[in-house]
Amino acid sequence: MSRVVNTNSPGKQRNQLMRTAAELLRRLSQKAELDEEAKDMAALLVFCLKEISDGIDSSAAVWEKRDYWIKAERLRQRWSWSGSAAARLEGVILNEAWEAIPGMMGGLLEYFADIKIVKFTRPPSVWQGAYQRLVDEME
Repeated sequence: MSRVVNTNSPGKQRNQLMRTAAELLRRLSQKAELDEEAKDMAALLVFCLKEISDGIDSSAAVWEKRDYWIKAERLRQRWSWSGSAAARLEGVILNEAWEAIPGMMGGLLEYFADIKIVKFTRPPSVWQGAYQRLVDEME
């Protein structure tokens, strides 16, 4: 019997979400004005950060199962910014405090500095409707 390999691991999902978030930050920084597309991109950024934060616990649980408690705790500490950033950005979006978005983006850029974007790979269909979905979740 052969070993089962999970090709869709939390680490791989986290990398894909980080790439999506990095592309969103780049596209948002190129926007001259706030339009519906920018709102959708910001909302999708919230969803990406929430998923990253949620995936950390499942990754840490794997390390804890093997009694690597320190490694699990370091993983949680390394990624703790994602949950708080998602909550802050979500609050800004839901309160329609759009003037705070550029400052928040600047604070997030340091976490995405190692992701090099040569070509955009995420189509606009990825973020279309994300703002409405975020608003609907809060109702």
